[in-house]
Amino acid sequence: MEVSVIVPVRNSIEWIDDCLESILNQTAIGTISLEVCVYDDVSTDGSYLKLESWKKTFETEGIPMKLSRNTELEPGGVGYAKNRCIEQSSGEYLCFLDSDDVMKPERIEKQLKAASQYKDAIIGCQFSRHPYNSTLRYTRWANSLPPEKLEVQVLTSHGPTVIMPTWFCHRSVYDRVGGFTEVRKSHPEDLVFFYKHLDLGGHIRRVDEVLLIYRYHPGAMTFGISEKTIWSLRVKRLEENFILNWKSFYIWNAGKQGRQLYRSISEISRKKVKGFCDVDARKITQGYYTFEAEKQIPRPKIPIVHFNDGEPPFVICVKLVRFFLG
Repeated sequence: MEVSVIVPVRNSIEWIDDCLESILNQTAIGTISLEVCVYDDVSTDGSYLKLESWKKTFETEGIPMKLSRNTELEPGGVGYAKNRCIEQSSGEYLCFLDSDDVMKPERIEKQLKAASQYKDAIIGCQFSRHPYNSTLRYTRWANSLPPEKLEVQVLTSHGPTVIMPTWFCHRSVYDRVGGFTEVRKSHPEDLVFFYKHLDLGGHIRRVDEVLLIYRYHPGAMTFGISEKTIWSLRVKRLEENFILNWKSFYIWNAGKQGRQLYRSISEISRKKVKGFCDVDARKITQGYYTFEAEKQIPRPKIPIVHFNDGEPPFVICVKLVRFFLG
């Protein structure tokens, strides 16, 4: 097969008809070989019965649908379901589709064209939200992020710079990373995959057209992932990819976020902090910050200085800034 559409499912009976119908509406059908690979992760709402009826529909249309399910008592998690979908697939390219989302008719055609040019890249696309007025700021940011920033702003957002439901890639991208992490509880398996892909030399591209309707609802899996988990992953990558290679650095922001970063990094990294930079005269007058839980006695006093008195490298929360002041 040329393209495998990867659809993990859990309790999606409310949306699965719209989702699968959008596959049948693809303009690429008839010009490429296409299959649909679905894995049901212990749905309790009748989703699997609905999927069985859709299997017959796809076969009538001449499109193979590979359907399997988790028969355990507990779901394996999103990463587990995605891996099982891909295990049963045979496509040279993988098109990821969440079971509560809808593809625009030209999605596969246009992302396949981009993926065939950039076989080492995750290809995203622009998206619209349903309902329209949900997460307006985030949608605007993700859709308008310049192409050259897709790989360098990975530490400034809560997730990948191209959202998971829009991913399309050559199978070698998945194989090189080694699949998604399999954790039963809510876990940002897409962010872990995204970071590893970049660390292995992979790239990020985006088709600048709205090719997916990204549904917003309280039952979405993303709401089960804690801010603390996302923060820990971002800080870990900051340390491993940047701080580890520095002799010293400044944290830009002596307020709540900057102090949170200082408390979150390892003891080895904390010893490299020369100070906090700020423009708030009150904070600068305070003179220094002391981490109450610091094991070292006496506890080090970290200077708080005006930003003009700092020197690179700087970390703004978890954003790397490479420029000289003055």
